[in-house]
Amino acid sequence: MSEASTDRADRPAEVTDPLLWGLAAAVADAHQPDDGVCVSPSCVGAAWPCAAWNSAQEGLRAARAPQSAPAAPAGVTDERRDDPATGWSTDPAAGAEAAVPAPRDQLAVTSAA
Repeated sequence: MSEASTDRADRPAEVTDPLLWGLAAAVADAHQPDDGVCVSPSCVGAAWPCAAWNSAQEGLRAARAPQSAPAAPAGVTDERRDDPATGWSTDPAAGAEAAVPAPRDQLAVTSAA
């Protein structure tokens, strides 16, 4: 392996996912070029940049990017995603389509016999 870029001192301050950064850096270190060929035994003479090195670069970029919330499914509007913790609607007027759970104190509890 080349000089370890997984050391905390080498990690940029804008990294938001240190685990992903460390793993991606280790893969990139293992897949270095030598005369246009990847030196990793798992690549068996593949041209460089190999697929693993390219994936490691994507991982390094993703580890720096802020994590955003997943996009709402098509056709779902913001008013249907009222509760930020669950994404469930809190609007009783939305009807059964909104799938609002019953309050906990209104749930039927049965005892095991």
